[in-house]
Amino acid sequence: MANLSQKLGEMNYDGLFSDLTPKAEVRGKTIRKLGTAATLKRGTILAMSSGSAGDGKLVVLGNTAATNETLTPDCILCDDIDVGTAADVNAAVYTAGCFDPSKVTVKSGYTVTAADYDALRKYGIVFKAASAV
Repeated sequence: MANLSQKLGEMNYDGLFSDLTPKAEVRGKTIRKLGTAATLKRGTILAMSSGSAGDGKLVVLGNTAATNETLTPDCILCDDIDVGTAADVNAAVYTAGCFDPSKVTVKSGYTVTAADYDALRKYGIVFKAASAV
């Protein structure tokens, strides 16, 4: 008889999600190439480049906008991804969902503001702590 009870894999809970509502939604978007190659981590908040100097690509929230460019918080990175210096990278991002604010990340030295949270809320991305800090 076949073994119907066997371990097929393992899941490591990282705590990024803190609730099932709103339902998580995933889309594909383009991350702009970097000046120095780096690995962006799951849970990184990304901002969309717009304005007359914008290119419609994503950058890590906390980067400084170029002249005539607007960077608006837009989505959260689904998985770790390597971004190089030669080409833009297509990536899966969460465009909606409920996330633990202590588990997301932004550019080093930047602090997420209330305005950032409000901008993300417009897209269906909300934040709720999973446990008391």
